[in-house]
Amino acid sequence: MGQLVVVLVAETDRPVAYTPDDEALLSAVASVVANAVEAARAQGPDGADAVPVARDAPPAHRPEGTRVRFFAVDGSTFLDDEYLIKGVAGRILWSLVGHHQREGRTEFTNKEVRLDPSLELPDFRDNLESRLILLKRRLVERDAPLRIEKTGRGRFRLLVDGPLVLEER
Repeated sequence: MGQLVVVLVAETDRPVAYTPDDEALLSAVASVVANAVEAARAQGPDGADAVPVARDAPPAHRPEGTRVRFFAVDGSTFLDDEYLIKGVAGRILWSLVGHHQREGRTEFTNKEVRLDPSLELPDFRDNLESRLILLKRRLVERDAPLRIEKTGRGRFRLLVDGPLVLEER
């Protein structure tokens, strides 16, 4: 349903240790665990079904603009003086809002993000999709006037509600 529920990690020291059958089994296990977690979340404290809160749309914009501060040294990113995220996910957000500010862009592909050298993605196992999911989740948690939504395979959109004031330090 477009949100991160559970992360399942299986690691080994042996290269190419997992077969396609192993991957299929792990995907099935992850799906079962995620469904169980979601079912538990849907239960209110008294055992009754809780009403889900839809939070896909950005909250109403602030007329003065949202200040996005970025610290290049570690990728720390703040929205209106509140810490949001750091590292590669912070660099990704900074890159996206930069493209939005300069070019008015809202549509992006995983491939173009992956090829951006300013993000300092590792050459091997960059986990881009996981980083995007984490960033998307953090924006929702903080009620940011920015959202990321998946629009297709390897494609996503940046939703921006209101003006942004970008500051790099």
